[in-house]
Amino acid sequence: MRNIASVVGVVAVAAATFLSPAPATAENGQIAAGVVGGLIGGALLGGALASRPAPPPPVYYAPAPVYVEEPVCRFVRERYWDGYGWVYRRVEVCD
Repeated sequence: MRNIASVVGVVAVAAATFLSPAPATAENGQIAAGVVGGLIGGALLGGALASRPAPPPPVYYAPAPVYVEEPVCRFVRERYWDGYGWVYRRVEVCD
């Protein structure tokens, strides 16, 4: 929405600048009236844009807890031949 408002503002200023029918003259306080009018218009426009409420903060949902089942493990004695004789070792076996 801000992009549309800024485009409209730029087009309005450009149209007023390039399409003015009479040359500008500074007689009888016309410069002061233009400055005051610009300040009042800017204050009104700025107040209208600033009065919009701030967007709400993003909603954060914590991820669901993940439960990992540990595999059932046990130690088993394993016998193997090492080239010189039978040797026993403990090996962990998980299902």
